[in-house]
Amino acid sequence: MENPRWKFVRALLLHIVCFSLATSVSFAQSADPSVLTLDRIFKANEFRTQRFGPARWLEEGGAYTTVEKSATTEAGQDIVKYETETGKRKVLVAAAKLLPAGADKPMSIDNYEWSPDKSMLLLFTNTKRVWRRNTRGDYWLVDLKSWKLHKLGGDAAPSTLMFATFSPDGSQVAYVVEHNLYVESVASHAIKQLTTGGSKTIINGTFDWVYEEEFGLRNGFRWSPDSKQIAYWQLDAEGVGEFYMINNTDSIYSQIIPVQYPKVGTTNSACRVGVVQASGGETLWFDVPGDPRNNYIARMEWAANSKEIVLQHINRLQNTNDVMLGDAATGKMKSVYVDKDDAWLDVVDDLKWLAGGEKFTWVSERNGWRHAYMVSRDGSEVRKVTPWQFDVISIQLIDERGGWLYYIASPDNPTQRYLYRSKLNGTGEPERLSPAEQPGTHAYQVSPDAKWAFHTFSNFETPPVVSLVSLPDHKVVRTLVDNAEVKEKLAALKPQPVEFFRVEIEAGVELDGWAIKPPDFDSSAKYPLFFFVYGEPAGQTVLDRWRRNGGLWHRMLAQQGYVVVSVDNRGTPAPRGRDWRKCIYGEIGVLASHDQAAAARKLLATRPYLDASRVGIWGWSGGGSMTLNMLFRHPELYHTGMSVAPVGNQRLYDTIYQERYMGTPQNNPEGFKKGSPFTYAHQLQGNLLLVHGTGDDNVHYQNSEVVINELIKHNKMFSMMAYPNRTHGIREGENTTRHLYGLLTWYLHNHLPAGPVAAGTQ
Repeated sequence: MENPRWKFVRALLLHIVCFSLATSVSFAQSADPSVLTLDRIFKANEFRTQRFGPARWLEEGGAYTTVEKSATTEAGQDIVKYETETGKRKVLVAAAKLLPAGADKPMSIDNYEWSPDKSMLLLFTNTKRVWRRNTRGDYWLVDLKSWKLHKLGGDAAPSTLMFATFSPDGSQVAYVVEHNLYVESVASHAIKQLTTGGSKTIINGTFDWVYEEEFGLRNGFRWSPDSKQIAYWQLDAEGVGEFYMINNTDSIYSQIIPVQYPKVGTTNSACRVGVVQASGGETLWFDVPGDPRNNYIARMEWAANSKEIVLQHINRLQNTNDVMLGDAATGKMKSVYVDKDDAWLDVVDDLKWLAGGEKFTWVSERNGWRHAYMVSRDGSEVRKVTPWQFDVISIQLIDERGGWLYYIASPDNPTQRYLYRSKLNGTGEPERLSPAEQPGTHAYQVSPDAKWAFHTFSNFETPPVVSLVSLPDHKVVRTLVDNAEVKEKLAALKPQPVEFFRVEIEAGVELDGWAIKPPDFDSSAKYPLFFFVYGEPAGQTVLDRWRRNGGLWHRMLAQQGYVVVSVDNRGTPAPRGRDWRKCIYGEIGVLASHDQAAAARKLLATRPYLDASRVGIWGWSGGGSMTLNMLFRHPELYHTGMSVAPVGNQRLYDTIYQERYMGTPQNNPEGFKKGSPFTYAHQLQGNLLLVHGTGDDNVHYQNSEVVINELIKHNKMFSMMAYPNRTHGIREGENTTRHLYGLLTWYLHNHLPAGPVAAGTQ
């Protein structure tokens, strides 16, 4: 009698041969519109969606402007004005007007800003990337009466200006060049330098790597309401460790690229805030308490007048946020409100002044849910505005005249997002404005008068549709982007409805997930289970929204015979209450790994069509770390993993992110050890593909090298792909994205055979 194991191997080999012949088209273009291929997704860009904007509300919402491809100029864009209610269209700035002397084509419009009186346009063009975004470029003033063009910055080198911003009275523009702050007169173009000493280590009006990456701070100055002063951040990066990346390919000799990057537990930049007169003079520095290298000034604005600033002063452990007012005449500070948490606090982006500056809004998890509060200017009164048992995800608009708070929430389904409004006085019941017949994700840009909004709707299977809606009735006034062509291509694909589910991993703990099955799914057969994972506090994967490239790639794999699944463990930022999000404090990588493994086991036990002998997993960044953790910690469960740009040792990541969730290595050494994948590399049994960009300024290539050394030490075989000079997104250079996903697909096919196997052949 034939050995059952050999019988299974023979059947599997036959299946692989047949599958390879049937699906080799996935690596090239296909004439079959029902089949997804790598080329269709990543090379031909057949599923690229249209975008709307950037749009700017005018007249409190009575009109708006947006950017459109020029109808009269082959190369160029027009800025077009629409009357909101009627849709009447007028080209305000034609592309032909944006042609500097000597240029052969109009300037591209990367962004734009209107002067307060709408007589001038500030145009951002010729941009260059700084870390994650294009924040350095050229700024041009466009006079809408004379159509004269003026490039700001005088003799400044091309693409060196940052964050050019009109003063509130429109008479001046402030900007940063080479870490110094300048103002330029709109009328005379006279330039005044406000700060000196800007250098590699003295950073005025913008930020170092870690402040930008982890606090989302880029523009580091604020005009006073009376246009006479500018408050700004200054960072002193002296003493911050430099990490050296090496470029081996752009010259015959290697080039060293230094990045000042504070590794967890090491020295931070010293941060302070000052105010300077727009006419020039000495900076007055605010007397912010504490060691400036062991506290953060995470937010700063003028406090509803030109006499005081308000800032959020956060300690290094990020569990105390002290809201402080600073006197712009004396520099003295006073604390008006303090928020605390046993784990960590998120920076608040929803501090808005009301009642003529007598009150401000705040968002806090102090009672177990993320609620909106109203706080008096002196902090003596704190009143809850949203007293219900669900999370406020983000505030969209405060309509003080109408007495409404508009916000995003999803009380019943943490995978979705909807627009709600509640009364500012905290009475009544929350009112959902997003339509019930559109389950999924809704995003809004609400007009200042709260009567209109640009509404973007998508879900897992529906690409974004952008429309203008009236509020609060949410009636569609006109559709702005329908993405009909993409919808048509999607409709031609083999049907693959996504399943959203919950899996109970222990009493009272249910995790959200989604699954995509093959088009011709046979519940009596056995399919490989392939997980997509992230699992960190910085993001969710289980969201009912459109994901273009990654989502389509997962659909392609499902077409080829994989059951593709994603599960959000505890600690991901789902709107499921404070305890859900913060129970992982001090244990990044530990509890999450437990949850992911428990979910995999439960799915295998309850879904007979999943093949326990073919389980794979992949992820990027934090998901790359989680992939390593799952392969190393649970080798009996996961057989193939593809880890892209992982943090191999948490000690190697930055201060702000890692210390927020873990504390410092000095006070939590065991947590850092247990949470780091390299600790368990000796347990690898399955197939591992490790992918990293050598120019990754975020998660340094060093992280993968640390893992590699451990694998070598323990004689563990694995595969490795290094992308020269690519950053964390691994997208620079010709054909990079297509190559990367081709590599992942190839590795998966070769190490986790796809397709159904008849039950009982194992």
